[in-house]
Amino acid sequence: MAKRLYLASSSPRRRELLEGMGIEYVLRAVPTDEETNASPREAVAVLARRKAEAAAAGLTEGLVLGADTLVALSGKAMGKPRDAGEACAMLEALSGKAHQVYTGVCLVDAATGISRVEVARTDVYFRDLSPEEIRAYVATGEPMDKAGAYAIQGGAGKFVERIEGSFRNVMGLPVELLAEMLKGTEV
Repeated sequence: MAKRLYLASSSPRRRELLEGMGIEYVLRAVPTDEETNASPREAVAVLARRKAEAAAAGLTEGLVLGADTLVALSGKAMGKPRDAGEACAMLEALSGKAHQVYTGVCLVDAATGISRVEVARTDVYFRDLSPEEIRAYVATGEPMDKAGAYAIQGGAGKFVERIEGSFRNVMGLPVELLAEMLKGTEV
């Protein structure tokens, strides 16, 4: 019998990516503490596990998928901007530089409590951005709920010179890694 997959995330991008994989899921996002002092790579692993375990609480069957994505520049995490000024500052900092996008992926087997966490890393290289480009992009509103203040699949795609790693990781869910983690399970 196939196991039900529960998604511990309200991210529309993660839902879209799962649907693109042909995976059926039940949305089960629950509020969790997202504070951590860990490095970006460690933080996404901790937060993905925290989200998955919180969503698994009270379940007796199924797999729970938790994920967390951070953008890091020079080893420092960049979260979601609080306002347009912070979004502009983030994009100015990323202009002409390489940065890393980390996504932690956690699967918890609700029946056993056993969990597995993996982290994907993608290096993203931005070209030099003009102040006008940055202001125009921020004015669209798109950066406001995105780590690092950009959506690679949206208007910021034109800022990218190249990437090394998973494009979908930058969107918020490394589907290649998830597919590997799901091997041997009946989802």
